[in-house]
Amino acid sequence: MSRRVRRDKHSGRKIWVLIVVLVSVFCLIFFAARGRFQAPVANQAVAVVLSPFERGISWVGSQLRYLTSNIWDIATVHEQNKMLRNEVEQLRIQNVQASEFAAENERLRALLGYKQAATQFNLVAAQVVGRESATWTSMIVINRGTRDGIRENMAVVTEKGLVGHVVEADYTTSKVQLILDPRSSVGTLIQRADSRVVGIVEGNLNDPLMPHMVNIPKTADVIEGDIVVTSGFGGIYPKGLVVGTVTSLGMDEGGLLVAATLEPAVDFQRLEDVAVIISSSEAPPDPLEPPAQTPGTETDPKTQLAEQKAAEAASEAPADTDASAGNADANAAGDANNTDASNTVNAANAGNAGTGDAQ
Repeated sequence: MSRRVRRDKHSGRKIWVLIVVLVSVFCLIFFAARGRFQAPVANQAVAVVLSPFERGISWVGSQLRYLTSNIWDIATVHEQNKMLRNEVEQLRIQNVQASEFAAENERLRALLGYKQAATQFNLVAAQVVGRESATWTSMIVINRGTRDGIRENMAVVTEKGLVGHVVEADYTTSKVQLILDPRSSVGTLIQRADSRVVGIVEGNLNDPLMPHMVNIPKTADVIEGDIVVTSGFGGIYPKGLVVGTVTSLGMDEGGLLVAATLEPAVDFQRLEDVAVIISSSEAPPDPLEPPAQTPGTETDPKTQLAEQKAAEAASEAPADTDASAGNADANAAGDANNTDASNTVNAANAGNAGTGDAQ
């Protein structure tokens, strides 16, 4: 019984498969022959039957195309966005570098112009590579050293004015003491032709960025706005380097002299490039000569040195000096006796001559 049921099921399946195959063959033959003969009723029936399926397939296809297109566009936009972000970052870095190069080029051009104008100086350009934290306004470090000809006590400048001088020179770097350092002292004078007042510029403990010019007499012709330059005295700073401008005047602590506050010509907060004066073709200032002294109170160093040497020589050989003095006295006595004898002989000869004449 069970076998018969199974056979009936298999036979039913075969029938349905056969029907589907026949319908499929009929449809293929029908569509293949549509161009050869006209069957309006059949065409309409087929169109009515197949149109829902066609619309569904078309809608699914369009949705798939839309979805894939959107996914592709999103992936493309994301990749383009990533590329544009990288490009913007690179352009930003290049822009910063270009701005830095432009600023450095401007500074070096100004320094080169000063080097070409100041033909009396042999200059070596250098960059500021460090500052000491404890002495931020007193000391800087430059990237030039003894291998570049840098030595201690060489002046350091910019195209605007005086910076300081080298206090320590290593092989590749050097330390520069700024004029803002209270331990620094620069011989200066007022540039104005009808003034030419001499003073000393030192660092100011009360205002580290504003040095002051001290040792100015009360009656000196110094006014606000005067330009202060180096005097050339001392042998470190050449004459004529701009130091700063007088901004205010006041009495010193003792109340006997005037002190002038200066605004430096150099902006020490933005100091990046400097030049070291290796040598100068300017003649050094004439040495100071001591004033004339009252007779009897001379304190000529040369005379004092000669007297000191003579005293030392006399103290080292007293015996020789005494013997020499004794010989000199003996010689003097002998010369005196010889002179007396000669005078006696001459007097006798004169007497005999007078007697002969009288005879």
